[in-house]
Amino acid sequence: MVIVGDQGGILIPALDRLRQSSGRLRGVRLLHTHMGNTCLTDEDLMDMVFLRLDSISVITVDQQGLPDQFQWAHLMPYNRERSPYRVYPQLHWSRAGVDHQASVESLEKELGREGTARQEVPSEESALLVSVDTLPRHEQERSLQELGALARTAGLEVADSLIQRVPRINPKSILGKGKVAELEVMALQSNASVIIFDQELSPTQLRNLTSITDRKVIDRTQLILDIFAQRATSRAGKLQVEMAQLKYTLPRLIQQDRALSRLAGGIGGRGPGETKLELDRRKIRDRITRIKDELQKLRRHRENIRARRVETDIPVVSLVGYTNAGKSTLLNTLTRSTILAEDKLFATLDPTSRRLRFPDEREVVLTDTVGFIKDLPQDLREAFMATLEELSLAKLLVHIADASHPEVEEQVEAVQGLLRLLELEDKPVVMVLNKWDLVPQDRREILQNVFREAIPASAREEQTLTPLIQALERLL
Repeated sequence: MVIVGDQGGILIPALDRLRQSSGRLRGVRLLHTHMGNTCLTDEDLMDMVFLRLDSISVITVDQQGLPDQFQWAHLMPYNRERSPYRVYPQLHWSRAGVDHQASVESLEKELGREGTARQEVPSEESALLVSVDTLPRHEQERSLQELGALARTAGLEVADSLIQRVPRINPKSILGKGKVAELEVMALQSNASVIIFDQELSPTQLRNLTSITDRKVIDRTQLILDIFAQRATSRAGKLQVEMAQLKYTLPRLIQQDRALSRLAGGIGGRGPGETKLELDRRKIRDRITRIKDELQKLRRHRENIRARRVETDIPVVSLVGYTNAGKSTLLNTLTRSTILAEDKLFATLDPTSRRLRFPDEREVVLTDTVGFIKDLPQDLREAFMATLEELSLAKLLVHIADASHPEVEEQVEAVQGLLRLLELEDKPVVMVLNKWDLVPQDRREILQNVFREAIPASAREEQTLTPLIQALERLL
């Protein structure tokens, strides 16, 4: 197919459904003219990057209006040490003998090999992680490590990451056009189809980013919502996740045709598009209302169950802690249960209760809860208040911390902050420094000085939990 434009622009039809594999080029090459002897410009190269063009070529025109010099460029396979594209030197147009077809086929084979080599499981989606913040770089790096763990929990393979420290966050576009172009090249070279931002993107930022890249762009909140959607099993859990997703989606609901819009001067979104958008918004608001009603019924049902539990006078002990700290493993070991316990973030979403009998024949109900995480989105926090309602009935809390984690102090503070928000800071708390067997000797002394009342233990080793059982008996 050949499309011809004029000096005002070129109109390219929608090609969104063609060749959408993240490691493939668009199947379109652009040949255009420059009046004068100007070779390929940075803007030309950016067009090639954002549109995943097979190649971009220019023919310059001399003062008599005759063709003069020819130059072309194409993208390069993954290598962080070299330029993301190759620009060939100018030569007289009559000597241009480029075999574009062979060049593109060869390039796509290399891109395919690179993408496959960089994916442990080829069927998984691959993601780029991005942090744009005013925080120091080392803090951004630590936060990106957690984002990477979240991405892997969601089933994504982390291909690469980008960190940018800025004096202030740009409210319109979180990244400048040059950095977005760098991201786009990284995504193509590493076969990544998803770009994940560590910061929550505003509707405006999300719209501006998706207008210039074909990649799926999501933020930390969307990633957590996706994990919750995968892992919620109870009716209440699924409803809470759906409501949080709808609340997040509503202000970000946009409809636009992004197909090559930067070259086409894309005009869209008029006429019936706005009507459909309003219809979608109304459907979402109606659905949120229905979910709230259903959750209220489920909340009343849980209140009745808790009231019966209070009547039997069996005390409740709730396990709290940062996500992946080992709460479910501890519950399994203490009660000899087999609830799901994985080395992943948010393996437990729905509250799980088991009975625990002490040596003196006393019983308690041990409750596992959803793991906490720092910077938990407001909508998500509100949606899971019902899940955390179990904590209000607890006689005492067992705060489980991952002692082997390099940021255990920050994780403990995040949990304590959320307990304060839930107005539970007055409840008796027993702290357990879990995974103690993984902590080096010199680090142990530091942690025991910081957390003087904490009990070192390993949730997988029953014999290390005796001091915890004794502490629970004493407090109860």
